[in-house]
Amino acid sequence: MGNWAVIAEYYSDTYRTEFICCGKETKGQALDELRAALHTFLPSKSIMEKRRQVYRYADRESYLVVIKGKLSEWKCTLRIAELVSDSTDPLVAERVRLEEVGAEETGGPQDRVPPGW
Repeated sequence: MGNWAVIAEYYSDTYRTEFICCGKETKGQALDELRAALHTFLPSKSIMEKRRQVYRYADRESYLVVIKGKLSEWKCTLRIAELVSDSTDPLVAERVRLEEVGAEETGGPQDRVPPGW
């Protein structure tokens, strides 16, 4: 099963990435959650929303949300992402398997839970 998430990326004093939701089984479920969040998501800071504009990127899986407040303007990118190690795409799964074999031999990073956790 795939493990899909909806994420928000924005700058607010520092660059931030927030998970809006995780654990969706299909890409379609994640896209539904993404589209629902477009008109409701607010950053982890106070903003008095006066106007919201939503721009769709050409891939149709990413959106730019622009919120204009009383004193400021805030921009955020909302998109979906799939956990690579749980991908149902055979090409991605094979690539991960090959990378894990190479990473184990070289001691490189892996997308896995270390033994004992």
